Amino acid sequence: MENKGLTDYEYYIGLMSGTSLDGIDAVLVDFASDPPRLIEAHTHPLPDALRQQLGALCQPGDNEIERMGRADIALGERFAAAAQQLLRQTGIPATEIHAIGSHGQTIRHRPDAGFTLQIGDANRIARHTGITTVADFRRRDMAAGGQGAPLVPAFHAALFRSPDITRVVLNLGGMANITLLPAHPERPVSGYDTGPGNVLMDAWARQHLGRPLDENGAWAATGCVNEALLTRCLSDAYFRQAPPKSTGREHFNTDWLAARLAESEHPHSPADIQATLCELTAVSVAEAVRQTDTDAAELLVCGGGTNNTYLLSRLEAHLDSMDVIPSNERGLAADWVEAVAFAWLARETLEARPGNLPAVTGASEAVVLGAVYWA
Repeated sequence: MENKGLTDYEYYIGLMSGTSLDGIDAVLVDFASDPPRLIEAHTHPLPDALRQQLGALCQPGDNEIERMGRADIALGERFAAAAQQLLRQTGIPATEIHAIGSHGQTIRHRPDAGFTLQIGDANRIARHTGITTVADFRRRDMAAGGQGAPLVPAFHAALFRSPDITRVVLNLGGMANITLLPAHPERPVSGYDTGPGNVLMDAWARQHLGRPLDENGAWAATGCVNEALLTRCLSDAYFRQAPPKSTGREHFNTDWLAARLAESEHPHSPADIQATLCELTAVSVAEAVRQTDTDAAELLVCGGGTNNTYLLSRLEAHLDSMDVIPSNERGLAADWVEAVAFAWLARETLEARPGNLPAVTGASEAVVLGAVYWA
């Protein structure tokens, strides 16, 4: 075993709670290694009551400020607990961690109105852990005229870009986003949210199976795609909107799905609807990849949707000229890429380096992201 002292390491923690609301992804990363070395990772559960509160805050409702304030406190404490669990599992003291990068939980993303809101009180994270915390990454990009999303493409470029191959990185979270990484060094990195990733499938599985997701896509695989419903879903104007663009639960949600189901002349079986929702994700992603007008040979997939083997098979069917590969095969486990990205973004902030890509977000310039809450 290599003999290193603690000072030979550059430890950061990344905390990520995405639109799927399936838990807090927490990672401890060493950035002294190239590529970065993932030391420890776990998913910290969200209590059902808190998850329901967060889901409700994603839509307009009564008494929002009071409810948001309470959820902000509760979630900040859960984020702190997730970070503390990492330290217990590794035995690394808090004093050796440079910083925590906390994405927070998005409860409203309205780039059309120029604002976005992520909660999970970073004051409490810094207080409970004793570790400097960087949070509120998205609004500085918006202040520069950007969408505030997606932000992970900058990390994708740092980790996965190669002069030997043009790649597209696909993140399959609640929403799906792509990053084009040209091999040619003078071609810019680009990317955007393509639309729903897992969010509609997860909601439908929760409603009809009583489970948080359709494991491996096994239920969707038993259904048949309803072409009329798929066409209605794909007719949404978001899919035709030119990038830069980003989206969230404000747009793609159960009400959105219900409105399209209400237009159906005949009832559909729940399994057929799940198959159609899976196909919606696959088709919208594949069309976005084709529109990059690139010679990309590889689709590198990360995010929780990587575990949906049926969805990956549908992507392979629509993108048969590309190799569809989990990011595990390129050095970083697919489940943890986003959390590692926010640890990396915290590092960029503390080094006073820009963390956004204007070609992706539409910002007028590259800017240093985030607010720092000192330990």
